[in-house]
Parts: sequence; structure tokens; C-alpha cells
Amino acid sequence: MIEFKGFPARMRFTPVPNVVFSSLFPQITDIDELKVLLCFFEIIYPKKGNLRFVSQTELLNHAGLASGARGPLSEILPGALDALVKKGALLDLAVSSDGVNEKLYFLNSEADRLILERVRSGDLILSGWRPVRPVPVERVEQPDIFSLYEQNIGLLTPLIADELRDAVKHFPEAWIRDAVKEAVTQNRRSWKSIARILERWSTEGKDDGTNRGNLKKNTDPDKYIRGRYGHMVQR
Repeated sequence: MIEFKGFPARMRFTPVPNVVFSSLFPQITDIDELKVLLCFFEIIYPKKGNLRFVSQTELLNHAGLASGARGPLSEILPGALDALVKKGALLDLAVSSDGVNEKLYFLNSEADRLILERVRSGDLILSGWRPVRPVPVERVEQPDIFSLYEQNIGLLTPLIADELRDAVKHFPEAWIRDAVKEAVTQNRRSWKSIARILERWSTEGKDDGTNRGNLKKNTDPDKYIRGRYGHMVQR
């Protein structure tokens, strides 16, 4: 690393809005995010006109940013930019040109928000670029837990239906769905097996890293031991 020898007598300045220091700095704890934000200002402010943005490629080619990165800039930059978008500092727009995809970044100001709306609606054209329309994701409705039980375990009796309703009050519905899947995987298709799985997760934590802190309020890990079907669940 070349030693910094001080500021020269003549030098250029990059304006940084005061709100960055008062509102954004307390939110930014990652040095890469801070560097990217400062380089964004350095690139964007010399640009002329109302339609000003910085492309991801411009930031990738920034010599100072690349040489000071803690790793490959191509790996660090996307995450830093996404974080700045989530913090509300920047706005992003996915675009393409001749089959080449790119991301453009705008300052999150009122003027740029209006410009971005016009671009996305097609009212304003970006020279050489066209916005990439997000692919609509078809939402697949999951069966309710009663249908899930009947489809994978067996006949839904009134007693089992009561147990499922009670389980929903004590456990996240996703846990019940996963417990049904695990019971099927173990070829133990019964409510007793599902209840044992739920009770084990409530005391030991779930395999995906979630724990008892994720359970709904009023969760009672011993509910299935003390309840009317307690004889079915053994520690």
C-alpha cells in the first residue's frame, strides 16, 4: 500500500450531503458499504443533466475502490450496493442492452424517485438501455394443515382435528407442516409421531437453526405430555 503523503495545494472536492453524516453514518457499520457510497458520490456529481446514475460497471472499474477492497471487488460490490439500497441511500434499476445485463444506481432523492417511476413506466427512455421487467412468480397456495394431514397421514377424525387446531395455537404452522413431512419421511404416519417431533423441536430446537424463541406466545413444551394424549408422547 502506498503511503499517503498529505493533501496537495490544489485538489478537487466531492460534495457529500450533510444528511449522510447525520442519518446514514449511524446505520453503516461495514467499511465496504461506506467506501462504495463515497465512490458513488465521486462518480455521480461531475455528471451533467437531470438523469444521473452510476452503473455497477463504473464502480467495478473504480481504481481506488478496487485497490482498497478487502477481497475481490466483484464479490464485495453487489452485497454492499444491496445493503445501501435497503438502507434507503440508493435506488437500483436492472437494465439490459444487446443482451448485456447491468444495474444502474440512483441517489434516493425525490427527483430521482420520480425519474425512476417514469423510466419503469416507459414514459422516459434511457439511451442505450431498457429496464428488465421482473419475471412474475406464480404463487402456489399451500394446502391447509387439515388437507395436508389427510393427504399424507390418514383420515382426519374429530379428535385429530382438535389436536391440529390446538397445535396451531402453540407452534408455527411451518413447524407443523415440516413435522408432517418428517413423519412421512420416517414412514411413521400418525399424529403420535407428529406430536413427538413437535415436542422434541420445542425442547431441543429445530434442525434449521430456529429454536424455542420462534414459538408462538403461550407455547407450552410439555403440552403434549400433560394433555389428554400425553400417554402417546414419551420423552
